[in-house]
This record gives sequence, C-alpha cells and structure tokens, in this order.
Amino acid sequence: MTAADHEELGLLAKAVIVVAVVLFVSGVLWHGLTFKALEQFWHDLVERPDGPMRFRFVLQPLMATIVAIRDGLEDARSGRSPYFATVLGDPQQRIGRLREGMNATARIIALGLVMDVIYQAIVFKTFYPDQALVVALVLAFVPYLIIRGVTARILRGQPSR
Repeated sequence: MTAADHEELGLLAKAVIVVAVVLFVSGVLWHGLTFKALEQFWHDLVERPDGPMRFRFVLQPLMATIVAIRDGLEDARSGRSPYFATVLGDPQQRIGRLREGMNATARIIALGLVMDVIYQAIVFKTFYPDQALVVALVLAFVPYLIIRGVTARILRGQPSR
C-alpha cells in the first residue's frame, strides 16, 4: 500500500467531479448526440484558440505543468513509477494515483470551467456544458498526465545529489 492508496479526494476535487458529471449529462441531454451536435462541438473547439480569452490556452497548461513538475519531482525522490505509465498499466495503483492527480489539478480544472463559461457567454451567447468540460480537461489534466511522468523519468536518470 502506498500513500496514494490512502489519499482521499479533497472537497474541491469531489466538487469538480460532480460538476464534470453534471456537465457531461446535461450537455448530452441539452444538445444530444446527433451528427450535427458533434459537428458543432468540433467546430467550436477548433475556433476557441482564435477567439477572446486565448490566454487560457497558455495559462491552464502552464499551471498544470508547474504542478506536474512538483509532483514529478516528488515521484522521482520517492522512487515511484512514472505517473501516466502507472495510471495506464497498474490497476492496483490506478485509483490512488488518479486521486492524487485529481487533487493536484482540481483548482486548475475549476478555473478552466469558469473561464470557458465566460468565453461561451461572450462568444456563443449560450452554453455548451460538454464543451466546457472537454476544454478544461484538455488544458489542465492532460498536460499534468504527460508532464508529471516525463519529469520523474528525466530526474530518475540523473544521479541524486
């Protein structure tokens, strides 16, 4: 048993998960799963980096990178396996490590959701809950998944000081 196995989800992480489920379900119920809805979904996602508030496409991944490097350093110091490889390949540690990552990125994901709601209000004058969720996860959790493991691998290859 590792420390990650015993780590509980924080209140913010739990709130983000509940909001994510609500956004996903409401997006499907509100806009459906038709070809037209999916086409609109992808069109809107591609248009976002060119619209207002494009700073979030740098801000959120940067914040996730800082947190991922911090956690990757801790993984390297403690000799733990790389994060993403463990999440994908070790079912016994998967839930604990995902819990860790969710606790670490909950604030960034919540900020991303708020920024996307503001963006949609300005640009679309409506709300696409599923799009807000996808954008927040892609800009916050995906960079964290990748960079935490890369950081641990790089540092593990260097001699300890």
